[in-house]
Amino acid sequence: MDLHLLDYSEPGNFSDISWPCNGSDCIAVDTLQCGHIPNKSVLLYTLSFVYIFIFVIGMIANSVVVWVNIQAKTTGYDTHCYILNLAIADLWVVVTIPVWVVSLVQHNQWPMGELTCKVTHLIFSINLFGSIFFLTCMSVDRYLSVAYFASTSGRKKRLVRRAVCVLVWLLAFGVSLPDTYYLKTVTSASNNETYCRAFYPEHSVKEWLISMELVSVILGFAIPFCIIAVFYFLLARAIASSSDQEKQSSRKIILSYVVVFLVCWLPYHLVVLLDIFSILHYIPFTCQLEAFLFTALHVTQCLSLVHCCVNPVLYSFINRNYRYELMKAFIFKYSAKTGLTKLIDASRVSETEYSALEQNAK
Repeated sequence: MDLHLLDYSEPGNFSDISWPCNGSDCIAVDTLQCGHIPNKSVLLYTLSFVYIFIFVIGMIANSVVVWVNIQAKTTGYDTHCYILNLAIADLWVVVTIPVWVVSLVQHNQWPMGELTCKVTHLIFSINLFGSIFFLTCMSVDRYLSVAYFASTSGRKKRLVRRAVCVLVWLLAFGVSLPDTYYLKTVTSASNNETYCRAFYPEHSVKEWLISMELVSVILGFAIPFCIIAVFYFLLARAIASSSDQEKQSSRKIILSYVVVFLVCWLPYHLVVLLDIFSILHYIPFTCQLEAFLFTALHVTQCLSLVHCCVNPVLYSFINRNYRYELMKAFIFKYSAKTGLTKLIDASRVSETEYSALEQNAK
């Protein structure tokens, strides 16, 4: 995403910048404008523990999803392409968390060098955008599979999904590249502390900063959320269940998709918009505002990464087919000579039902 995510620095640290000196990569930064934030250390250390928790849960949950999907594919199961790619993207996002924690416990300093700065941001941004884009594609795919392409051959669907996944990764890479290109390690002239920051062209710093933040809000939230909300609403209307109880259950799952995305991402992007208004001077600059933005961005960005833990539960573990495949993945080698795997295969619902929320949607 944008550079605020996981590296928003001390208020006022980067108000005046002296650009690279003598052809080297040395950048001097002027002194602070505002004082230190009250309880800053408590905030950062607390968030570090939360990030570690997200890292552990996210690693385990998404690794299981990836592993089960690979196992299911080798046993002939038509793996849902978006589910697998979503889990891979979330897995790579959480892989970068330990690096951010190292920076966080040092009050956002970056002692790991410029190459690590660029590579970590690129991996993080590509996969974070990718995760959001795959959630969006999944909402469209599920509705179209039920409403228009229920009779389309499975082979054609798989080819289209694979092509879409390739395009999603390319789009995520393209959106992530500008910030990564302009990243540099920067040293404060007042205390010799080093940070990882984006330094845009000198003649248009404000324009670049605002543009990157708007890209984050528009492509990372506004457009995906509108698509997710609209297509899941249409899917809820299109579902034809065999009983009212089944219909109500499916609609609850649909609602949870929309609500979880909104809860995880809306707070962060509201704060980013507030930061944009501050940059444009629509809101008067004060040290209190800067302190609030520092705290709010750290807390809301931590909340946003919870989706890496929730996605495996919401899109995989809650699904009956997936639980069958999870069972098979663990016992397949030991049950080949028994009738257990055939029994599990016989109880599996169709791919169209899987696309329609995997909860007796047809």
